[in-house]
Amino acid sequence: MRRKPSIWMYVGIILLIVLAVYLMDGYNANYDIKSYTEFIQQVETGKVDQIYLNGYEIRVLLKNTSLNPDQFPNVYDYSLYAPSREGLKNDVAAANEKYHDTTGLSNYAKLNFDNPNSGSIWSTIIPIAIFAVGIVVIFLMFRNMSGGGKQIQTFTKSKARLNEKVNVHFDDVAGAEEEKEELTEIVDFLKAPKKYTHLGAKIPRGVLLVGPPGTGKTLFAKAVAGEANVPFYSISGSDFVEMYVGVGAGRVRDLFETAKQHMPCIVFIDEIDAVGRQRGTGLGGGHDEREQTLNQLLVQMDGFETNDGIIIMAATNRADILDPALLRPGRFDRQIYINMPDVRGREAILKVHARNKPVGPNVNFKTLARMTHGFSGADLSNLLNEAAIMAARKNAPLIEMADITESISKVLMGPQKKSRLVTESDKRITAFHEAGHAILACSLEHADPVQEVTIIPRGQAAGYTLTRPDNDDNHVTKNKLLDMMTMMLGGRVAEALVIEDISTGASNDIQRLSEIARKMVTEWGMSEKIGPAYYGKGDQVFIGKELASHSGYSAEMTATIDEEVNRIIDSCYKKATSILKEKRSILDNMARVLVEKETIGPEEVKMLMDGKSADAVIKHIDKKEELLDNNVESKEEPKVEANEEKVENIEKKEE
Repeated sequence: MRRKPSIWMYVGIILLIVLAVYLMDGYNANYDIKSYTEFIQQVETGKVDQIYLNGYEIRVLLKNTSLNPDQFPNVYDYSLYAPSREGLKNDVAAANEKYHDTTGLSNYAKLNFDNPNSGSIWSTIIPIAIFAVGIVVIFLMFRNMSGGGKQIQTFTKSKARLNEKVNVHFDDVAGAEEEKEELTEIVDFLKAPKKYTHLGAKIPRGVLLVGPPGTGKTLFAKAVAGEANVPFYSISGSDFVEMYVGVGAGRVRDLFETAKQHMPCIVFIDEIDAVGRQRGTGLGGGHDEREQTLNQLLVQMDGFETNDGIIIMAATNRADILDPALLRPGRFDRQIYINMPDVRGREAILKVHARNKPVGPNVNFKTLARMTHGFSGADLSNLLNEAAIMAARKNAPLIEMADITESISKVLMGPQKKSRLVTESDKRITAFHEAGHAILACSLEHADPVQEVTIIPRGQAAGYTLTRPDNDDNHVTKNKLLDMMTMMLGGRVAEALVIEDISTGASNDIQRLSEIARKMVTEWGMSEKIGPAYYGKGDQVFIGKELASHSGYSAEMTATIDEEVNRIIDSCYKKATSILKEKRSILDNMARVLVEKETIGPEEVKMLMDGKSADAVIKHIDKKEELLDNNVESKEEPKVEANEEKVENIEKKEE
């Protein structure tokens, strides 16, 4: 783990800089520095005017200098260091006598001294003191960097966060009534444990919450702690594992020791698959830091020590990769699967997230629940938040139904890109492509109804056809899959029929239908030729096991599988071609409406499928837009009148 620089490091750097500046200042790089012998020779020849001794530094002013003598000793010609103060005095006196003996002149070099006590002592002590302090600071700095005894102990401290008062309750969790019932036992045990222990019952030691991302696993754990009114420890699985061996196991021990002081309590480990992955898998060895941490967790959950007052709750969306020892009875002996919410669950979740938002009277949560098939709780929360942002951007006082439906498209496909420059050729191709999807969706018996068709770019898509199921079926039939694949081919077939060419726009459609067709043959047993046999690759997540595994079927069977996949796709393509040829006039009308209006809803799609002309549908859309504009104006007018009435009343009162 990378450590932050301590204050000692900064102090040491500053002192070293001060020492360097102090030493460099003595040499004064702006001036010539001569040797002591040259200096004495200049005194003997009468070239030196004044000498000033500052500590051991000799500052020299020459007779023929260009400098101002009044600024000496602050300004001087050059400087050097004296071997000793008394020696300098004797050498200068001898040099002056030699100059007099040689020239007969008495124009001696004048020698001035600073305070000998301050100069001689401090000029020696200060560098030594700074150097000594620097050495001590560097020693403390490296000692702190290496850790020391106390620092090593902090590595093994648990990073769990304690929340003694959780303000989340079961009323805040919607769309999962069965899961609430299973967790009610945990809450009841935490409130009145004697009722269970008196009968010899043992409450589950650990509860594993399994489900897709965004379904509310963490929220459920908080709700249990809030209902039971007990301390709540939360930690992530990745917080246990460090690069230092033994740290993770030490943190597990510290976590349970801390939790024992607040029993009864809940310890919640989020994303436990980071530390609870199966042992002995992969290409590497098994004796690593993560496995030691897992071993310690297994011992603490069900070992020689008793932690009856501690309930472990954990969340993961990859229960298939957890170690079997972690899932056995006595540890995580109760697994609660939190699935995606159904229609009623989505409606309840939308109402929960709409509590603190001003929602318009035209918002229908039942309709929105049907339109949001496949959305998780987090998706629905984000949906209403996007709608609120959209309404605020328009300065609207309420969140209207149109804001929420637009946010559905934004969450699914991304924001509209109306500013993107689209050529007429691309616009025409996209219009026929999406019209082909929509017509097949309306013509096929098992296809989902159309909610919206648009050629406005969103995200990476040039346009899209949005379909939503009427109900949440857990089982998908073969006929429904075939109709889905036929509908996906509608864009490619429409391009081939009308434009007599094909584009790259069907890339994602082809990818999805090819995947469905292959699963129909290899996993779901929907091929009459191959029968109900499994030939899938499986979902092996460990590279070591994947390399050791083999396909389990022959090359001839591989060729047969490919033939069946191609046969299914070809039959869907022929069916799509037959339907669109039969409804070519509807295809042309829908494409024309899309080019002109860019977006149509289920009402306009139905009108076109019933044989209405493109002009009639365009007029219908114009009327709707006009009525919408009038409604907006009528809503604003009463506010103005009401304000005027208030002003009149105020004026009357003042009179």
